[in-house]
Amino acid sequence: MDTLELIRTFREVVARGGFSKAAQSLDVSKANVSKYVAALEERLGTRLLNRTTRTVSLTAAGSLLLARSTPLLELVDLARDELEHHARQPSGRLRVTASVGLGHTDLPQLLGDFIQRYPEVHLSLDLSNRVVDMVDEGIDVALRIGRITDANLIVRKLRKVEMVVCASPAYWQQHGLPLHPDDLGQHDAFTYALLGSHPEWRFRVDGAAYAVPVRSRMDATDSAPLVYLALQHRGVVRLPRLMVQAHLDSGALQAVLAEYDPADMWLFAAYTQRRHNSAALKAFLAFLEEHWKD
Repeated sequence: MDTLELIRTFREVVARGGFSKAAQSLDVSKANVSKYVAALEERLGTRLLNRTTRTVSLTAAGSLLLARSTPLLELVDLARDELEHHARQPSGRLRVTASVGLGHTDLPQLLGDFIQRYPEVHLSLDLSNRVVDMVDEGIDVALRIGRITDANLIVRKLRKVEMVVCASPAYWQQHGLPLHPDDLGQHDAFTYALLGSHPEWRFRVDGAAYAVPVRSRMDATDSAPLVYLALQHRGVVRLPRLMVQAHLDSGALQAVLAEYDPADMWLFAAYTQRRHNSAALKAFLAFLEEHWKD
């Protein structure tokens, strides 16, 4: 038995005025109560109780332990109650990382809806396209589009992501609409930097994966400058639909080659633990699944 539990037993004996009543209160045998107090005295190297056949009384050391242990156990009980509340009721700080492009989607609105539903939760959002070490940086959950290969993370699918090839109608009118993914090799493309110096866009043709090299005129770590250039009639982008939906709806951008979308892209949530996750994390994942389900 750990020292704190031994101290609790000692305090119960003092509060009840004897070993028998303490045993009844703790629902253990009188012999065990006596053994626990003796073990505490052995551990501390001093006698805590004076024992007679009828009563017990505190020694000077026992009085000191009783006084000093009161605020200690109150603090332990308070911490336990707070932790149990944290496990039951969504509360506290939840650290979320997401790719910068997701900041241009409906994610901010969903985060606002989430903190309105759970007023005891404080969200810390880090928008970054770099690979983060979730343990070292204290991140609770990462939201990413595409495959997550870290075997130490638990990955949950949130929503399917459609990839769209699009440009402005003026650009298509000047350069011609592509009818097949191979036609994109003749167009100016703006690409993600993570695709490297020889970027390829991946499609599905006749049921099989199909990669098309594109002529990138500029790459960037975020979608915003790529979308801007497409809106300026400068070239073609291939991005998740959720990042350009407003421009497609307004007609500022026009999507093509929808029938060749690979249809295997997902928005994932990744986190590090399977058990004892906080109530805030559980509520956050459930909330996103509720709002992003197909």
